[in-house]
Amino acid sequence: MKQETLDKKIKISNDLMFYFYKYIDTDINIDELADHFKINKFYMHKIFKEVFGRNIYESIKSIRLQKASNLLLTNKYSTISEIANECGYSSQTSFIRAFKERFSMTPNSWRKGGYKQYSHKILLQSPTAKASTANFELIQPQIVKIPQQTGYYIRHRGYGYDQSKLTWQKIQTWVYQNELKDYKEMSLFHDNPTITPLDECHYVACVIPNDENEVKDQRLPKFNISGGVYAKFDLEGKRGDLLKFIHWVYHEWLPKSDYQTTTKPPYAIYHKNHYLNEDQEFSISFYLSIRL
Repeated sequence: MKQETLDKKIKISNDLMFYFYKYIDTDINIDELADHFKINKFYMHKIFKEVFGRNIYESIKSIRLQKASNLLLTNKYSTISEIANECGYSSQTSFIRAFKERFSMTPNSWRKGGYKQYSHKILLQSPTAKASTANFELIQPQIVKIPQQTGYYIRHRGYGYDQSKLTWQKIQTWVYQNELKDYKEMSLFHDNPTITPLDECHYVACVIPNDENEVKDQRLPKFNISGGVYAKFDLEGKRGDLLKFIHWVYHEWLPKSDYQTTTKPPYAIYHKNHYLNEDQEFSISFYLSIRL
């Protein structure tokens, strides 16, 4: 397959995936989507499955349920019906049925504590997170307002260290090719890795140039990172600590705070990237979208 054709397939599939994440609270019409992207509907289905190994309908359902499972924990003032609507379900009955099929419990049982056992099993999938002794109780976030940002990215499925390191090396190669001097490195967490099996999570490695005019090579796809109000946590640690930290943010800090989260994905800005350093240590600012 020609590289140009492969690049085009990957770009279309990534654009579709970002569309699903961004508009997951709406009724996504596949025919209208094909028209929007000016592509044959059947070809659209074909290349999406080639790239992601899962069909479009399965992906949309998975994203809806991931978002819902997250909001059930963090948005304590929202009813189950409101959360179902926010995740694109027009019927509470169909939402409960789909949720029970995925998580083997009702949304109400999940909210009342069933998530803890499920989440603990996810954390145990990472030996480094399991071994982490980091404690985050003294960390206090700043509340900040962030403008929309534009980034160039590579996405892969799964949270394996070797795979993520390879992705970041490719990002680094692209940075060198463009001779970028002023940029930020970001990991975007579309999927909450504390309630989504790690091999199912989509990992997004991203570079945000300070001056887009410096970008000469448009090979990497680009997207907009939503602006808004975020809780900003500054954190240093070693490989394994980050997953445990995300677990703490969602299951300890957020439920005890007066905030709710939104469907906007959290992200980490790297000041030191553990995937690009031999000591596997990191320094980050972690941003969690919040609202009252």
